[in-house]
Parts: sequence; C-alpha cells; structure tokens
Amino acid sequence: MGYIANLYPNYRIMSYRQIFYQIVFGTKDREPTIVDQHSEELYKYTWGVIKNLNCKLYRINGVEDHIHIFSDLHPSLSLADFVKNIKVASSKWMKESGKFPNFRAWQESYGAFTYSVREKDMIINYIKNQKEHHKSENFRDEYKHLLLDHEIEFDEKYLL
Repeated sequence: MGYIANLYPNYRIMSYRQIFYQIVFGTKDREPTIVDQHSEELYKYTWGVIKNLNCKLYRINGVEDHIHIFSDLHPSLSLADFVKNIKVASSKWMKESGKFPNFRAWQESYGAFTYSVREKDMIINYIKNQKEHHKSENFRDEYKHLLLDHEIEFDEKYLL
C-alpha cells in the first residue's frame, strides 16, 4: 500500500472476495483411520487452523477415510498453501493427541472445487450429510463424480 498511498494520499484500498472452495482429501492409502468417536474434535481443530489463516469455514465433515472442507480462501493465500497448512497442522495434532492411533498421514493430493454463492447452501448440506451419503457411494466413486461434474480431466490410475 505504501507506493499507492504516496501517489494518492486519500486513496483507500479495499479488497473484496467471494472465493468458495470445497476441498476434499483422504487418509494415506484411503485407510479408515479417522475414528468417528473423535472426528468432531478433529473438525474443531481444523476450524481453528482455517480461522487462523483468515479464512471462514462454512462446513467440515467426513467419514473414516476422507474429509470435506467448504470454506472461503483469503486472497493472500494460495490454495496449495492453504491445504498444506491444514494437512500439516491436523496431521501433527492427530498423531500427538493419541485419539487416532492408526492414522499415518493424509494423502499427498487433494481435490479443490469452486462454487458460487448460489450453490453455497447445497454444498453445505452435501457435506453435512456425508455419513448418510457414504452408505451408498464409496470415496473413489464420489471423487470421480466430483471431477466429472466439474469437467476436470483425470487419469483413473491417479485417482485418490
């Protein structure tokens, strides 16, 4: 802001954004290591990480082998750094807490899908109902549908 402030002393810089992402990532090798009994604690911890990154969490949920995060993204962050911060912090917490004894790591990759404000409630409800949804569809099929719905090209052998 220094350069602009020097040129235009009465100029105020205002940044507005509306960047909604659904971020999906799984446990290493899709192992069912997210213990349901402690998943809410994991989600609360992750919410704190997201808040500390100046982003707003709208919904987080998942099942034993993956999680979904629906949040905005602060313009000062890259998507890759955002996800990396979440994965590193939550992985460390999960291991140190002792509440997820079989958790080894998150998978290296992730999916990130953008949405408009008009789709916000639909995505929140979708994430809210993950446990019910996964009674009829596994993670791989769900992820494949997300890629297809967003017209993202992929190679089957590299799916999560």
